[in-house]
Amino acid sequence: MLETVRGPRDLASLGKVLMHEHVFILTPDVHQNYGDEYWDEDKRIADAISKLKTLKGAGIDTIVDPTVVGLGRDIPRIQQVNAEVDINIVAATGLYTYDEIPHYFSYRGPGALFDMPEPMTEMFVRDIEEGIGGTGVKAAFLECVVEERGLTRDQTRVAKAIAAAHRQTGAPITVHTNAAHQTGRAALDLFREEDVDLSKEVVGHAGDSNDLDYLRWIADQGAVIGCDRFGIDVFNPDPNRIETLATLCRQGYVDSIVLSQDVACYMDYFSGEMMQQQVRKALPNWHYLHILEDVLPALEERGISDEQIRTMLIDNPRRYFEARS
Repeated sequence: MLETVRGPRDLASLGKVLMHEHVFILTPDVHQNYGDEYWDEDKRIADAISKLKTLKGAGIDTIVDPTVVGLGRDIPRIQQVNAEVDINIVAATGLYTYDEIPHYFSYRGPGALFDMPEPMTEMFVRDIEEGIGGTGVKAAFLECVVEERGLTRDQTRVAKAIAAAHRQTGAPITVHTNAAHQTGRAALDLFREEDVDLSKEVVGHAGDSNDLDYLRWIADQGAVIGCDRFGIDVFNPDPNRIETLATLCRQGYVDSIVLSQDVACYMDYFSGEMMQQQVRKALPNWHYLHILEDVLPALEERGISDEQIRTMLIDNPRRYFEARS
């Protein structure tokens, strides 16, 4: 069974899975204190319902949503959306930061002013075993970040808390990485030292790189390559992403790849019609249907079989979420 926003689902019923998509990405402090002139709750809920219904109608059954603390996670809002859409949404726990942790954690924890067991681990485990914020929705995986600066002191603390929660619960991990700086190496090295099952580790955004040695290295460690930003050409143009992915499949790495686009129904990083127009102009293919409509046909033209596509969209996600034996 897999925990979703609508409750437990049989792993066999997940169908086709996009492994790194968001519903909403928001900055709560900004909304609370200054508002967002472009945010209308009812309108945004309706828009998300419409977009996810379209995605479901196109053939996707499940999205894995790594929106955690630091990205504006709001499970009651997601429940409102999911109540109107027959799609599985898999929720995450963890902490998203490019460098420093919130001051809430700075003075409490191992070696801090108030020396105590790691509170982040306790929070993450509670989200997985009891549910998130009284909603009853249980997180099914963990997320953290290793960005351009590498494992900063605070990111190391978060990653170790994530690893401890993984060891206690068996929940798999997705780590946001910077492919240009190959920070997946540092992430996997740390998680190996922390006794993480690397087969339960997605190296997110690895597909921003076309360095086959780096990508093969990830798979050779037993981890999963996140080819999860199709449509974001500013990081890696789609023709390069597709050719790299096809090459990996031909070289026998299809069992180590998952697919996605890292899209959101609404992301306040780009709120406002003028900014939205610029984003659409710069990234015309960055939307929920891009993999289905454009990427998969391009892979098929390069000789990638239906069976290999099924492996990336169905079998690999299911294996990632299977309980450890």
